Amino acid sequence: MSGKATSLDVAELAGVSRSAVSRVFTPGASVSKKTAEKVRRAADTLGYRPNVLARGLLTGRSRLIGLVVAYLDNHFYPEVLERLSNALQAQGYHVLVFMASQSDDSLDTVTTEILDYQVDGLILASVSMSSDITERCRAMGVPVVLFNRRQGEAGERAVVSDNFEGARMIAHHFADRGYRRVGHIAGWPDASTQADREAGFRKGLEEVGLTLSAREVGNFQQEAAQNAARRMFDRPDHPDSVFVANDYMAFAVMEVLRGELGLRVPQDVAVAGFDDVASAAWRSFDLTTVRQDADAMVRLTVDTLMSAIDGNDARSAIPALPVELVVRGSTRA
Repeated sequence: MSGKATSLDVAELAGVSRSAVSRVFTPGASVSKKTAEKVRRAADTLGYRPNVLARGLLTGRSRLIGLVVAYLDNHFYPEVLERLSNALQAQGYHVLVFMASQSDDSLDTVTTEILDYQVDGLILASVSMSSDITERCRAMGVPVVLFNRRQGEAGERAVVSDNFEGARMIAHHFADRGYRRVGHIAGWPDASTQADREAGFRKGLEEVGLTLSAREVGNFQQEAAQNAARRMFDRPDHPDSVFVANDYMAFAVMEVLRGELGLRVPQDVAVAGFDDVASAAWRSFDLTTVRQDADAMVRLTVDTLMSAIDGNDARSAIPALPVELVVRGSTRA
């Protein structure tokens, strides 16, 4: 044969109809095992591969999901990205991954590019949507799920952990371990995760009769967290404990405490984080933290998006997923 093989060529070689060939290469379509084997043998012989883009034009489905993420330095997101990709592929979808900064201009540009690919759905991981992009997605019929972030808008699809309760547990844990001068290194101020964690932490401190003795902002960035730690602890009356808004920043804080300031963790300063990424359990960190159930978050995100794509979207509020306090050696016994 010369040129590319077509579905008709495959059908003739396999001795089946052209529609049978189409069903074999359509995820979820009904086809017998015997027919599928004949069609795939014929396709392999001819070097045939289905034209996914052309099929998308016919069906109105591209089988593509756009995924926008802002933080890949934070170990929580590469782990989640892999799990989301695997879960979506199991549903017969492919993932387009785009990076964006926290600025509205960056996100609007990236989201516009993704929408140009005629994606069937969109997942935003720790980034927010402008009103313009929200309206454009709605007009195009592209459902959006926010992952690890809320915007507080009516009817939004947002999958989050119980950030408030997790941080509240940290406050109680500090009090139970006898800490009294408590500090907080916050993340990016406009993030709902940061707002909920700090609110929960302050509420927990109030419940045990404590208040914040120091507060700095790390913006969920390594260098900013290091500078925040220098400002907070390079003085004699520094806190005896600090809740850092995520593990990624907590690691940076611990490096400054030990490597630059000569402070021992937990003997001089207790440190707690949030997320429970894999490296939190390493002996070099041994970090007390709040565990987000990443698998549950991924399942709920994919289920929510698939329901919206299939038109079965109830648009009711999605409850926050439970979290777990994981106590390790960075807070003394």
